[in-house]
Amino acid sequence: MPSEAGTGATGNPARVEPALVQITYVGHATVLLELDGVRVLTDPILRRRVVHLRMLCDPPSPSLLGTIDAVVVSHAHRDHLDVRSLRRLDPGVRIIAPAAALPSLRRRGFGRPVDAVEAGDAVTIRGVDIRATPALHGRPGSAVGFLLRGSATVYFAGDTDVFPEMAGLADPLDVALLPVWGWGPTLGPGHLDPERAVEAALLLQPRVVVPIHWGTLHPLGMSGRSFLTEPPLVFARLARERLPGVAIRVLQPGESAVLTVARGFVR
Repeated sequence: MPSEAGTGATGNPARVEPALVQITYVGHATVLLELDGVRVLTDPILRRRVVHLRMLCDPPSPSLLGTIDAVVVSHAHRDHLDVRSLRRLDPGVRIIAPAAALPSLRRRGFGRPVDAVEAGDAVTIRGVDIRATPALHGRPGSAVGFLLRGSATVYFAGDTDVFPEMAGLADPLDVALLPVWGWGPTLGPGHLDPERAVEAALLLQPRVVVPIHWGTLHPLGMSGRSFLTEPPLVFARLARERLPGVAIRVLQPGESAVLTVARGFVR
């Protein structure tokens, strides 16, 4: 895809160096991202059971995840904000969460410093801009997504339904981490299912979509149900039909990938 940056010394179009984004889908909404050497963990759930929900497999220990520069929290629901998981991380890790989540953190006894943000606020870590974005989930302002900008641009939606402003969220957008389900056999309001995730991708126009928020947490006694495995496959099938120019990368919980975001030639 052409972009504006100039030409080489000979006057010929210069090739843009591809950006590398390393992604580990830990499970549910927990993703470890590495962009330009900055490592960000999203909505960490790092223990086997949260309230009435159980993980299909043991989550990784923080030592296996390695150094983490920042944690972003999208909202205060227990399957996204787990204080016991946050306490397992190094005390020096920077935590970025919506201002609306602070009362819940304090009620649960979490006393470490938190960067409280609202949609539009940004934190910069070693040249990578981490900006809170709107989300349509729960009460207005209670949830956010996050947009990471460096040599590539990555959108972590958190929990949200489709909203019109997705169309102007980032241009270009390299990678979108989009939820395609939840933790039970049905979804409540404020979520994306496979069809709604395709609608979101049509607005966002990312180069790559990685479906998240599936296949990990389940209510007790529901470990073998189809809702744990089918949503990303349905999303991928629908996306191939309606998003022919978008790459879909389905990662299983625990799987990692390095995505090469090639922006083509510079004119």
